[in-house]
Order: sequence, then C-alpha cells, then structure tokens
Amino acid sequence: MSYIDDSLSAGETVVARFGQHWLTWMPVALCVLLAPVTLGLSLIVAGVLALRIRSLEQGLTTRRVILKTGFISRHSEEMRLGSVETVEIRQSLWGRILGYGSIEITGRGTSDLLLRRVADPMAVKRAIESAANSAEAHT
Repeated sequence: MSYIDDSLSAGETVVARFGQHWLTWMPVALCVLLAPVTLGLSLIVAGVLALRIRSLEQGLTTRRVILKTGFISRHSEEMRLGSVETVEIRQSLWGRILGYGSIEITGRGTSDLLLRRVADPMAVKRAIESAANSAEAHT
C-alpha cells in the first residue's frame, strides 16, 4: 500500500496522485543502453535510479498536499490545504513542449513544497487550487 493511502486520517480521501513525466525515466533507459559498454555496472545505477523514481509519491487529499521520497528511509513533506497561499508553475521551454514542469506551493510562514517533473503541471495546479478553495470554503 502507498504512503499516501497509509497516512489518511478519518474522513480524508485521495483526490489526485501526481505522476512523474515519462522523461524522468530517460536516465534509467540510458544506463540500460550503456550496460554492454560499462560491463553491466550501469545496470546497478539504473536500478538505483528506478527505485528512487518508483518510491516518489506526490498527491492531493481532501486535507493535504503530500510529497514522499525514499525507499528504505522515508522523507515526507505535507502542507495542509488551509495553509496554501500560492501555487506556481515552473516550466522550461522543453517542459512546455513536452508537457512537464515543477509546481511550487507556498504556504503560510516559511513552508514551501516543490513537486518536480510532474506531468501536466497546469492540471496539477488547478487540482491543488480547487481543493484549497474548497477547504477554505469549509472553514
């Protein structure tokens, strides 16, 4: 079961999960292609990179935005929807062309949350802002 599902409180549901763009897997593919040249050592690097990508979770619940990294050790960052002040998109030229970007969520105080290389960043921004507005309306 995923971290997001395991961390739900009573009455909280998952609204969305934000997947990584397919381009995130390119370094893994490159390492696999280099395996014959590196005598298979790049397969170890590919495995580590793949585990790192697979262990990343980014999602939105009815109460929080969640970012979890780590496979063996775990690091999670969460922001309550009531604390969200701004949701900004950071997108390079290639990001615009290929449909990926980063989302920076700024909250009250000094807290920031950065979701990197998400697919369809505009949809992610809309989902977070909609959920934050709904949470604000209910308080």
